[in-house]
Parts: sequence; C-alpha cells; structure tokens
Amino acid sequence: MNLRRFAGLMLAALMALSWIPKRAMAAELLQETGEKVVVVIDPGHGGSNLGTTANGHEEKSMTLVTALAMYDELLLYDGIEVYLTRTQDKDMTLKERAQFAESVEADFLFSIHYNASEQHDAYGAEVWVPMHAPYSTYGYQFGYEALTNFRELGLLVRGIKTRPGEKGLDYYGILRESVALEVPAVIIEHCHVDEAHDAGFCDSEEKLQLLGRRDAAAVARYFGLKSSALNVDYSDREAADTGDEAWLNALLNARTAPELCQISYVDADYEEGLLTLSVSGSDSDSGLLYYSYSIDGGETFSGRESWPGGDGLTGAYQKEFTLMLNIPPGLRPVVVVRAYNGFDIGTESNPYESPMIFPFPPEPEDSRPEQAEDPEPEAAPEKFEDLDMLIAIVMFTIAIVLSMMLALQIVEAKRRKKRRQRYLQNIEREIAMEKEAADRRRYRYSQNRESPNGRQYSRQTEDWGRSRYYQSRNEDG
Repeated sequence: MNLRRFAGLMLAALMALSWIPKRAMAAELLQETGEKVVVVIDPGHGGSNLGTTANGHEEKSMTLVTALAMYDELLLYDGIEVYLTRTQDKDMTLKERAQFAESVEADFLFSIHYNASEQHDAYGAEVWVPMHAPYSTYGYQFGYEALTNFRELGLLVRGIKTRPGEKGLDYYGILRESVALEVPAVIIEHCHVDEAHDAGFCDSEEKLQLLGRRDAAAVARYFGLKSSALNVDYSDREAADTGDEAWLNALLNARTAPELCQISYVDADYEEGLLTLSVSGSDSDSGLLYYSYSIDGGETFSGRESWPGGDGLTGAYQKEFTLMLNIPPGLRPVVVVRAYNGFDIGTESNPYESPMIFPFPPEPEDSRPEQAEDPEPEAAPEKFEDLDMLIAIVMFTIAIVLSMMLALQIVEAKRRKKRRQRYLQNIEREIAMEKEAADRRRYRYSQNRESPNGRQYSRQTEDWGRSRYYQSRNEDG
C-alpha cells in the first residue's frame, strides 16, 4: 500500500515538469508617446456608487486609497505627468472620467478596481482591455507588466481579457467611453474581496497602498521610466510580445469551456480514509486555473482550489496531477472533478465510484494487563455534604415554632385578663347594690318608728324591700 502511494507521489512530481509551453515574450513597446508621459489614474466608483460591499468592504474607498498611493509613487519618476479623476468621495459618470483624461491629453487611463464573484468562489487578479486594436495591444502589453507584479506578490493571475458588449463595442463603460475619445485605457481588478484566498491581500490600508505602488511600477516598466529617487531604470526594458492580431484576438476573446477533464484511480487506503486519483485536463484557448471536486456524484462541490501550475497570463498549466481525498467513514464515494479556465467556465470529469464503503476505524483495544477484581468496598456511612445548610434550616424551623407558641400564650393571657376584669366588675356591682338595699331598709325602718302606724308600715315596707331585693338578685345574677 505504501509503495503504491510513493509511486503515485513520484508520478505527480514528474507530471509537474510537463507544463503547456509558454509563448516567448520579447518585443518593442507598440504605443508611441511624447517626451513626457501623461497618465490619468481613475479610482473606480465614488459617491452613491459604492462598488462591491462584500465582506464588509467598500470598494469606492479601497480604490481611492490604492489610487493615491499609485499617484504618489509615480511622482517619484522622471518624465511623467500624473492626474487623478477624483481625490475625494464624489459621483462621476464614466463619460466624465474619460473626458477628463482627454482634456489633459492623457497617454493612458488606468481604472482602479477590486473584484467579487457572483458565487463568491473565484479569486485572483485580472486586467480588462479594449476589444479592438490598437488599444487591445496597448492594454495587453501593460497588463502583462501589471499581472507579473501581482504574481510576485502571490496572487493568482487570471489573465488579460476583453468582454464584448452591444453593437460590437466594449461591455465596460470606462473602456468604451475612453476608446471613443481615442484614450487608451485598462481596468485593473486587483483581487477578489469576497474569497478567502485573496482576503489577506486587501484587509488593511497598508496592503491597499502596496498594490498601488505595484501599479505604479507596472506603469514605469510599460513606459520605460526611470527614477533617481527609487534608484530604478526601466528605459531598456522590453515589452511583451502580442504576436499577430488574430492570435491576440483569440487569446483575449476566448470563451470556450475546457476540452477535457478526466480522473482515474491510483490508490485507496481504507484504514486511513484516503483516496488517491489522477486528474488530467486541457484547455487550448485560455488555460486551466481552478478545480473543485465532489464525493457525492456531483450533488455538492468543494470550494475552488488552484490548478497546479495554472497561470492565466501565460496560459501555462500542469497537464496532470495527483489528488488525494479524505473520505468520511461509512461513505462509498462517487468522485467528480470540475476544471475551470480563466473565464470561470467549467468542465466536469467522468465519475469514479469506489468499489466499497470506507469503513469506520476499529475501536482501540485496551492494552493494559488484566487486574484482579477488587472486593466490593463496604458502604460508607452517608454523609451530609451540606451540614451547615441543614443546621440552619432546623434552627430556622425551631425559631418559627417558638414564635408561634409565644404569640398564642400572649393572646391567651389577654383573654384571661379580660374575663377577670369582667368578673370583678360584676362582684363590685353586686356589692354596691346590696349596700344600697341595706341603706334603704335602715332608712325605712327609722321612718316607721317615727310614724303612728309605724308597726304596720314597717312590716309592709319590710315585705316590699325583701321582694325587691330578691327581684334585684334575679336580674343581676
């Protein structure tokens, strides 16, 4: 198994040497200029036109930062006059930008932009140029310098391209309006702000300024400028060879899908969950830049990865490479690979179906020696983990009970006191009534003794008083 994997890796290394041949690049600059070069830098968008806002970016602000850095760098070169279409955030039509370039008799207009794709899966730098000569040849020679710089930074190079619009004119307005005024122009799409591969090239002001300085170096190389301040001299630099017009038009306008994408089995390590395939492809028009893969028969695909050796500037790419896939356990994969060119057109490969399911890894065995079973320990007495809490609850309960008992005793004492008071009041009233009755009897007795019929009167009075006494006793008691 290991020998087969080693053989596959060696095969991949040999394949890396078999790239599509590159076209030789050495020629004279095709554009003629005066003694002083005049260029206009156009920061794309502005004002209400935000540009792309993917990943929290704002393209109109990014382009201004890059354009200002490009402007400052170009001022360090000799024999060049530099203008900006805008130095602040404001609205400008594409026609106004082109007219400004014409008004200063610009030799070139460079429109600064950042990119985003519809599916958020493309990445890399590209340069858009006018469709027709001589502006297409000027754009190609400058684009070659710009993309060479971006490649040195580590960006994937997507190529130099054109896009046709209506009536045989350019699709992009800034190119269309500039060419109408006979001003050479290009659009520089530095990178894709919405994709992880490019995110690290544009996530700070310093990196945006670095791209602007790279743009300035590309302009200096294109026009053969020199700078004593920077200690550089590009006056003897050769320009890129555009070939004949038919070859250049075919290169810039390629819109065909890759001719071939094919996969074949190399090895499978079911224990490690690795499947190794050989992937081959071809695109004679624009080269191969990306690939993605599916392990469920094409239902879902991975994100794009760079096709080994893919270069949209030269059209070079590796004819074949080895793809190693991690397969989840319990899956019988059906693999499909998709190859993409610089125009994001894809071609799917033949499917490869695994002959068996990738198994789950075996459970690890316990390598420790068996030990004699220990006797079951005696049950330990139960302990209260929260003894303090239990004591607090008991004390609180006792306090409540004592408080209730004390309250009941107080109520009962008050009731007894009231009953005693009522009893004493009744006794005092009875004593007072008896005393009053005795006083009346004595008074009447003394009166009877003084009266002539005192004896008879005394008896009647005594009988009346006795009956009155018993009546009073019955009423009170």
